[in-house]
Amino acid sequence: MNKKETEQFKKKLVAEKAELEAELALVGQRNPNNPNTWEANTGGMEVDAADENEVADKLEEYEGNAGIVTQLENQLIEVNAALDRIEKGTYGLCEKCGKPIDKGRLEANPSSRFSIDHATK
Repeated sequence: MNKKETEQFKKKLVAEKAELEAELALVGQRNPNNPNTWEANTGGMEVDAADENEVADKLEEYEGNAGIVTQLENQLIEVNAALDRIEKGTYGLCEKCGKPIDKGRLEANPSSRFSIDHATK
């Protein structure tokens, strides 16, 4: 892969990272104890602990957000790992066999770590 192609993929990954972080901010917040991780929130509405329905609604919202945060955070980890591979000069190489990943696969998923042959194994 040449430098121009790598830069194009880097731009895509940086844009995807920004989008993921924006989506995460809608359902979560950065963990104050570890700013590299996220935790779900409930949208900030104050809940009267005496109202069981409000408490149940907030718990349900939190659980839903927690699932979304987990999924988005996993995607963000993959994007950050791909950006690290660009910096190390190993981007676009299959982590299993070391051969180049098909550019079509990278176009579809710029954070791909494996060639199509090794992605399903």
